[in-house]
Amino acid sequence: MVTSLFLSSALCFLSLLCFARVEGLEHFFVEGKVYCDNCRAQFVTRISKYMEGAKVRLECRDHEGGKLTYTVDGVTDASGSYRIKVEGDHEEEVCEVSLIESSDSECAEIDKENFLKKTARVDLTKDNGITSDKRMANPLAFMVKDPLPECTQVLRELGITSEGLVEQS
Repeated sequence: MVTSLFLSSALCFLSLLCFARVEGLEHFFVEGKVYCDNCRAQFVTRISKYMEGAKVRLECRDHEGGKLTYTVDGVTDASGSYRIKVEGDHEEEVCEVSLIESSDSECAEIDKENFLKKTARVDLTKDNGITSDKRMANPLAFMVKDPLPECTQVLRELGITSEGLVEQS
């Protein structure tokens, strides 16, 4: 009886040690896509091209003072997708993915006029109800200098005129 109680206690204790060890090794995978905005629409269209070899950076900054606390770079694959492994929990930080370098010199502009900072924010904590270690970032885009000629038709199909207004049916 004493032996089985001892073995049961030891088994419970070892289980708790394993759980504590796993909790200490938290990590996340941030996944997203980078595309060439060849219509300068600032959203994905049917003629957008996903970019292989584009460089992105994930940065986490302190909530209070904005001090940089964590950074890691990533590169897109043939489908324009990146997957960045992030170590640790960043609950008290603001983490964002940003564009670093285009893989296409014809599509390398980052729109800074319409947005102060072109980033995709991600929540990197396990204390938010998300059980998966995967975090999805919004797509990011480099832009061409001049829209392609077929963009007028593509945007018209979406109900958008050349002035940017939605057409009324």
